[in-house]
Amino acid sequence: MVTTATIRIRLPHHLRTLANVGSEVKVDVEGEVTVRSALNALEAKYPMLRGTIRDHVTLQRRAYLRYFASG
Repeated sequence: MVTTATIRIRLPHHLRTLANVGSEVKVDVEGEVTVRSALNALEAKYPMLRGTIRDHVTLQRRAYLRYFASG
């Protein structure tokens, strides 16, 4: 059985402006919730953010972006 979790993501101001959203967005993540799966869901829902949070090819985090997770 595949589970789906709704994840809240707070974006920095410049990414909010680019995506034309408020300070927080919600995305649905299927399966295990990891940073990668959450970013995949975020980029699928907001394609204009592709390449801004992580590199297209290597999927490495861009400099000056930090990830924090809480319960």
